[in-house]
Amino acid sequence: MRAVLQRVTEARVQVDGTLIGETGKGFLILVCAMAGDSEAQAEKLAAKVAKLRVFKDAHGKMNLSVRDIGGSALVVSQFTLAADLRGNRPGFSTAAPPSEGERLYHHFSQALVKEGVPVANGQFGADMAVSLMNDGPVTIWMDTDAL
Repeated sequence: MRAVLQRVTEARVQVDGTLIGETGKGFLILVCAMAGDSEAQAEKLAAKVAKLRVFKDAHGKMNLSVRDIGGSALVVSQFTLAADLRGNRPGFSTAAPPSEGERLYHHFSQALVKEGVPVANGQFGADMAVSLMNDGPVTIWMDTDAL
């Protein structure tokens, strides 16, 4: 699985002008299941996200996790993280098929909750409007193949 984490002070997602998910201080997580990914990879990614120390401690050092600060996450599906950029028009054939991608997207969100991180979600497959207030900014790309 692939993910882009953005440390945020707030983030929201809307579908057709209706707010469907939001978070305060924590992460906006764009996540993509790749072809061949498993529940174990979703759980591995969730565990890493929950423990990642990128929030400031009392001395201003990135030394705290999202759990340490009592933060939360807004998780949004993002199949374009699977983009193959060999040509000028990206291809997405390495993304998991939609039904599998949706299942793993929800499994990742549930695994993150089991790790102690409150989660709000976007809507899989929808045309979403995402807004956020970056904090830092701190943006981290993750791939379970590299963890």
